[in-house]
Amino acid sequence: MKQDKAVEVLNSLITINNNRVEGYETASKETTDADLKSLFFHLAQSSLKCKRELIYEIRKMGGEPHEGTGSISNTFSKVWTDIKGAFTKNDRLSLLESCAYDENVAVDAYYDTLNNNLEFLGAEQQALLNKQYLSISAGLSKIQTLLDSLVEVHG
Repeated sequence: MKQDKAVEVLNSLITINNNRVEGYETASKETTDADLKSLFFHLAQSSLKCKRELIYEIRKMGGEPHEGTGSISNTFSKVWTDIKGAFTKNDRLSLLESCAYDENVAVDAYYDTLNNNLEFLGAEQQALLNKQYLSISAGLSKIQTLLDSLVEVHG
């Protein structure tokens, strides 16, 4: 039972990372700003790395990873609606706000997992999730820094 719950928890994080990959690949294609293209490419690559690590961990436990594309939840659905609106306006500020919101959702999911599911996760899995949490948080910080600089300029 404990192992089944661990697989379920890790699969939910695969879905989060699938959504992140899809979102950043789309964002990278839609923006013309070279700095954002680069940032989104790196964030998508980071998400893919997280996904691969989670898949490996699930397989080590003998579980079945859900490797397919993300299933966009209600929260993510709102995010991608906002991002589509940002693309059509070609608005850097709106795009960064939507990406920051999306990364906050991912950070919150990892935080929740690390604070509410430790009894199901071994020390190795906890260390992996902590590492991924820090990586996603760093990505959020990069987005937030760009966002803050735009807010200062636009007052």
